Amino acid sequence: MRLLHVGISESSRWFAPVMTNSPLSLSVLDLIPVRSTQNSSDAIAASIALAQRADELGYRRYWVAEHHNMPSVVSTNPPVLIGIIAANTQRIRVGSGGVMLPNHAPLVIAEQFGILEAAFPGRIDLGIGRAPGSDPVITSLLRSSGAVSEVDAFPRNIGDIAALLHPDGASLGLHGGRTYEVRATPRAVGTPMVWLLGSSEYSANLAASEGMPYVFANHFQGDATTQALDAYRRKFQPSELLAEPRTFLTVNVSVADTTREANALALPQMQQMARLRSGQKLSALATVEEAAATQMTPSQQDMIDLMEKNWVIGEPAEAAARIRELAAKFGVDEVMVGPEASAHADADPMTSPDRVRALELLAEQLLEPSADAAANFVRPWG
Repeated sequence: MRLLHVGISESSRWFAPVMTNSPLSLSVLDLIPVRSTQNSSDAIAASIALAQRADELGYRRYWVAEHHNMPSVVSTNPPVLIGIIAANTQRIRVGSGGVMLPNHAPLVIAEQFGILEAAFPGRIDLGIGRAPGSDPVITSLLRSSGAVSEVDAFPRNIGDIAALLHPDGASLGLHGGRTYEVRATPRAVGTPMVWLLGSSEYSANLAASEGMPYVFANHFQGDATTQALDAYRRKFQPSELLAEPRTFLTVNVSVADTTREANALALPQMQQMARLRSGQKLSALATVEEAAATQMTPSQQDMIDLMEKNWVIGEPAEAAARIRELAAKFGVDEVMVGPEASAHADADPMTSPDRVRALELLAEQLLEPSADAAANFVRPWG
């Protein structure tokens, strides 16, 4: 059976507008990296500890990505990881950055996030993206279940998820004029906040036309951020879902007590990205010592040099000033940081001490130490 028609009444909403004139908030994007000294269990344990520290420090949300068959990335299944992280934290919103919708049936995503919202009311974000998140072979395996992958189906599938998640459910049109009601979960009392993610102007235009909150992938497509956000804000159509445009900034960071140490901690991930972009075989994330002993090709070094300019790398005051500058430039009151630090070879495999340290240093600079952590908590219904 295929979703032919879904309906939401004029009074039914799947997220509510949030006031934007507020102090700068910080959030976290995590790919759950696995170092050469870790196994996947270690990496998950380290990310749980990182999320717990982010929760304690007053970060607003903690999102996990969807990537497949990558030896340095454990984050393959956002709904499973969101459940694990939400169960091990108290206040912070937990979500996907994002679910790659073409890989999945809309009903499955709606059911997964409906359950998560029921288990952790008011704490779940559903970030939806259009990219495959892997190579063509893995994409084919993921879509063997019949998930719709056509570009023109993406807007419809987003609408289907919105309707399926709502407590009033969706109406499916059947042959002969009959209708069939379906809900992601029975007797729901709330829904996750749904965000549209993207790395092109297509996604900006779609989010604007649907009146949805939108996040552009500035952390890996920074040159196009201004154009995409300008298009989103210029073309935004106010809706009952959202009264005005809402977005935040994403940025890769490496923050340490000294700029030299911050650069050393960032180098393993930058080398990994250079290998990926040059088609070289990947491995687990190098330690600081392994990266320092690695020789890159001239073209790969050029990529690393560019990343050094686009990432926020440095000591605390310098990094905080750069983040404030970026937030002002793009007109946002929230910044989602990807803490890209690796670790030294002697670090406990079940921890990511330098990623934790980066969050602590940024919080000291950018978050009010006396503020109640709950002040950063935003429920999906306002």
